[in-house]
Amino acid sequence: MALYEHVFLARQDVTAQQVEAMTETYKAVVEANGGAVAKVEYWGVKSLAYRIKKNRKAHYALFNLDAPAAAIAEMERQMAINEDVLRFMTVKVEELEEGPSAMLQRRDRDDRGERGDRGDRGDRGPRRRDREDGEAGFDGAEEEV
Repeated sequence: MALYEHVFLARQDVTAQQVEAMTETYKAVVEANGGAVAKVEYWGVKSLAYRIKKNRKAHYALFNLDAPAAAIAEMERQMAINEDVLRFMTVKVEELEEGPSAMLQRRDRDDRGERGDRGDRGDRGPRRRDREDGEAGFDGAEEEV
């Protein structure tokens, strides 16, 4: 069997519980056709780069799959029929990623809160208005030469 990563986008006005039910349905479809779902991740509601079927946001979900091509085709066929699924994409990979995906790692990094983890940035030199070379300051006023 081949290894796949599959991401699908669901409409923003469905609830997270409905998205969870959809993931369980598609997981069952893959397993019924001889495949296995290694990992399921829910990434939450995110903004879209452009409108898709009049939606500006969507629920994102990821599957890591170990399945035959027929199982993937059946899952994609059922997603195409479902009006709540805006888009989906399946990519064949050499190996499945262990641990959290890059999207979840990014969310963890964003949740750290304050930006005090950057350390001391040191002195950056004189400010623009403190310069002695006669350039204009922040307020646009020029110094007398």
